[in-house]
Amino acid sequence: MSDDSVHRASPRRWLLWLEGLSVAALAVFLTVTGIRIAREGSLQELHAADAIVVFGAAEYAGHPSPVLRARLDHAFDLFHQGLAPVVITTGGAASDPRFSEGGVGRDYLKRRGIPERALIAETQGSDTARSALRVAVIMRANRLHSCVAVSDAYHVFRIKRLLEHEGIGPVYVAPRPGSRPHNVAQRLYAVLREACSYLLWEIGAT
Repeated sequence: MSDDSVHRASPRRWLLWLEGLSVAALAVFLTVTGIRIAREGSLQELHAADAIVVFGAAEYAGHPSPVLRARLDHAFDLFHQGLAPVVITTGGAASDPRFSEGGVGRDYLKRRGIPERALIAETQGSDTARSALRVAVIMRANRLHSCVAVSDAYHVFRIKRLLEHEGIGPVYVAPRPGSRPHNVAQRLYAVLREACSYLLWEIGAT
């Protein structure tokens, strides 16, 4: 092989090596993050806090979906256990501008008996990160610092990091019971999806 061929091959070998290293690093990150997501999703950190924050899910014409209702019911139980004096519901409007996930959640908890003065609705967040940002603004305005975050099991890991990034803390997690998929394949998919979402957020936050 001539010297020119060696020089041409060397950059290609380095490029392949760097690509392989990048793929390996990504695989390690997603695996480690996935393990952390699964572990945190199994926790119920029932600590006293300034607020309970319920992250939104779908609503249908002013009525909470089964997933949202389960999250709200869990928050209702935590409120009546005395964990926090305030419940913040989150989520903006989807296809129907008359209703927002946060507003539907607040109204549902009000009908269940939580006093209106103990309820705050965040109604502008279009995704988890924007809801976390809006929650942080609301909490600072009301001199609230710590919270118990309620969502699904594999969602709370990312929620906790988002809220901490916005200066809220301590943040405890209390995923709704029964929210981990029963099927192994579905669990792996859910964990991988959340790990990828967390990675994209990390990239955007740096």
